[in-house]
Amino acid sequence: VHPKKIEPLKVDVGFKNIDRLIGKKIDHDHIKKILASLDFKIFGEDQSNLQLIIPSYRVDVTREADVIEEILRIYGYNNVEITDELKSSISYSVKPDPEKIINIISDYLSNNGFYEIMCNSLTKSVYYTNLKTYPIEKLVNILNPLSNDLNVMRQTLLFGGLETIVHNAHRKHTDLMLYEFGKCYYYNASIKGKDPLDSYSEYQHLGLFLTGNKFEPNWTGKEIPVTFYTLKAFVENILLRLGFDINTFDIIELKAREDIFQDGLRISHASKVIAELGPVSGSLLKLFDIKNSVFYANIFWERLSKSLGDHKISYSELPKYPEVKRDLSMILDKSVTFEQIKTLAFQTEKQILRRVTLFDVYEGDRIDKGKKSYAVTFILQDFNKTLVEEEIHKVMNRLMKIYEIELKAIIRKQA
Repeated sequence: VHPKKIEPLKVDVGFKNIDRLIGKKIDHDHIKKILASLDFKIFGEDQSNLQLIIPSYRVDVTREADVIEEILRIYGYNNVEITDELKSSISYSVKPDPEKIINIISDYLSNNGFYEIMCNSLTKSVYYTNLKTYPIEKLVNILNPLSNDLNVMRQTLLFGGLETIVHNAHRKHTDLMLYEFGKCYYYNASIKGKDPLDSYSEYQHLGLFLTGNKFEPNWTGKEIPVTFYTLKAFVENILLRLGFDINTFDIIELKAREDIFQDGLRISHASKVIAELGPVSGSLLKLFDIKNSVFYANIFWERLSKSLGDHKISYSELPKYPEVKRDLSMILDKSVTFEQIKTLAFQTEKQILRRVTLFDVYEGDRIDKGKKSYAVTFILQDFNKTLVEEEIHKVMNRLMKIYEIELKAIIRKQA
C-alpha cells in the first residue's frame, strides 16, 4: 500500500495586516527575508498579498495570524511602535454603588469583631402569632411549603438571628456579635392593582445582634457584658462611616413594645425611620429559650441607601483656633432625656456649638424623688477667631435660661 501523499499547507498573508500590527509600514523585501529564514516558501505574490507554503514540521502554523506572529518574533516585539490611541469601553453604574456601600459596612463590622450570618428567607409562621409589630396577616405564604418550619417568607431578620444565637449557645458559644444583610417580604391586601404582585413588596434590611460579653475574660480583666449602649455606638458609627451627620437625625425613645423590644430608640432622617434598636423582649427570649440578654438593631437599609444620594462631599482646613469646653450640672425630671437636652442646645446656639456630651448621671437619696442629675459638656469653637470669655458666657447663659424655661431644670453648677 502506497502511503498517502500529504499536500503542503498554503496560507495567504496580507501586507496591510503585518503593517497594522507592527505599527508602521516596513519594506516588503525585509518581510521576505524573515520568511525565508523560517523556511516559509513563497509560491505567489502580488502588491497586497503573499502566498506561502508552510513547512510540514511547523504544525503550530495553520493560519495568517500564526505567520504574522512568527514575523513579529523575528522582527522584534520591542520594535513595534506604541500607538497614541486609547481605546476603552464606557460603563455606567448607579451612584452611590449599592454593592460598594454594603462592602464598606461589612468590612467595618467584620473588622470590629462581628461575624456575618446568612439565614433562610423561609421561616415559621408560628413566630408571628400575636405579634403587633409584624402582624401575621402581612406574611407572604408559600403555596406548597415543604414543612411547617418553612411555610412563610420572613418579615424581619430578628428570628433568623435568634435561631443562630440558640444554635451557638448549645455549642457553648455565648459571646456573639452578628450581622446580616437580607431582604424581608410583606403582603398588603389593601393594595390592589392590575398586577397581582402589587400587593407584595420586599425591602433590604441590616440586622445587628449582640449577646454575652464584649471581651473574653482573662487574667488582666473581668468580663465586660455588652449593653444597649454598645449596640447604639455601632449603629451611630455605621451612620458616620456612610458620611451622615448624627446631629441631623431625630432620635426618640421607643414606646414599650413587648412583642419585639423591651425599650430602645428609633432613629429617623427626613421623617423616615432609618433604624430601631433595643434589648429583645423577654417573651421572645423565653420562646427561643435564650438565657442571656440579646440586643438587636434593625436598620432599614434601602431607606438609608437612598438618603446617601443627597450627600455632597466637601473639604475644609483644620480649625486654626482652639475649642472651649464648658460643663453644666442640672437637676431634671426623670422623663427628660439627654436627646432633648442635645436638641435644645443646637436649636439655641447654631453658630459656635460643636458637640454636646453626657458624662455623668445621678439618681439617689441626695435629690428629690422623680428627679435625676445630668452633667453635660458643651464644646464651643469659632472657626474664624479665638473665643473670648464674654462670648462664652453669653452662650452658656442662653443655654441655662432655655433649660430652665423648657425643661424646668435647676442649675446646680457651671464649670
